[in-house]
Amino acid sequence: MAIPDYPSRHSLIPSFIYSSSLKPLRTAILDQNLMPSMDNPSRHSDSHPTPPSTAEMRPNFMIPAPAEKRIAMFSPAYYATCTAGGIFSCGLTHMAVTPLDLVKCNMQINPTKYKNITSGFGVLFKEQGIKGFFRGWVPTLLGYSAQGACKFGFYEFFKKYYSDLAGPENAAKYKTLIFLAGSASAEVIADVALCPFEAIKVRVQTQPGFARGLADGLPKFVKAEGAAGLYKGIVPLWGRQIPYTMMKFSTFENIVEAIYKYAIPAPKDQCSKNLQLGVSFAGGYIAGVFCAIVSHPADNLVSFLNNSKGATIGDAVSKIGLRGLFTRGLPLRIVMIGTLTGAQWGIYDAFKVFVGL
Repeated sequence: MAIPDYPSRHSLIPSFIYSSSLKPLRTAILDQNLMPSMDNPSRHSDSHPTPPSTAEMRPNFMIPAPAEKRIAMFSPAYYATCTAGGIFSCGLTHMAVTPLDLVKCNMQINPTKYKNITSGFGVLFKEQGIKGFFRGWVPTLLGYSAQGACKFGFYEFFKKYYSDLAGPENAAKYKTLIFLAGSASAEVIADVALCPFEAIKVRVQTQPGFARGLADGLPKFVKAEGAAGLYKGIVPLWGRQIPYTMMKFSTFENIVEAIYKYAIPAPKDQCSKNLQLGVSFAGGYIAGVFCAIVSHPADNLVSFLNNSKGATIGDAVSKIGLRGLFTRGLPLRIVMIGTLTGAQWGIYDAFKVFVGL
């Protein structure tokens, strides 16, 4: 999909502290003393020089404006920037909603004890206190930072790659298919980075006393199930995350395009940065609701498999039930994923604006 090349953005540093034609104080004084006056060519060195004026002697604290360098689209620096934006957007947001995620996982694993959102928070607070709401935040932060790096970085790469394969005309005609293919390809790689951290996170959050966090949880997990056990949930993780990411990127891209086309009378490049970020959050939140619905059955499978040693997908379906796969913990996950996805797109686009993309 072709991306317009907009004129260079203004520097983020205010222009009023710049001076494009600066003359240091010492140079100004030397010019007054050494250069003969154009009006009186007979002036020589034995005549008294005219002292510089007060304005000329006043120290000038202005600094030269830095040469603005734009990041070239689809250059290595561009992909590195998208990767960094993905780290910030996914790692920070997932860590922030750790309390919601913790209650959601326990509702999926033990619905008798954690009956709904309100009672889930109440039980957690009663048994573990405030600290219990952030159990497993380290594997959450590291795992989703790694996933976000791969998700956003490789999405931009594959979107360009598939657009080039299709050609300009087909890329415009089948842009949604390119969004879907690019996001699915990126998520396959991203989940390989996420899976070990997700396994530790679920075990720490749903089995009190198993471990305090990643540092002591990882050795215990590997000792009990081997290194291969860290990837026991990779297939259901793909089943959860690939539809989620395909919906996340394709729905977001189309919703944002529709907002600028039908709801906002001005083109995107003529809108303020705050308005653009608001549109990104709104589009991301709506996309997140759809993401939560399509990926929820696989999310239940991931929670069940990572909590139960030696369990299989068949065991999960048998115990949870087909209806339970689609509904158990869904309302909380819609709230969590909607907020999460909206915040991720807001942070990601804000980061890109900050670095000049």
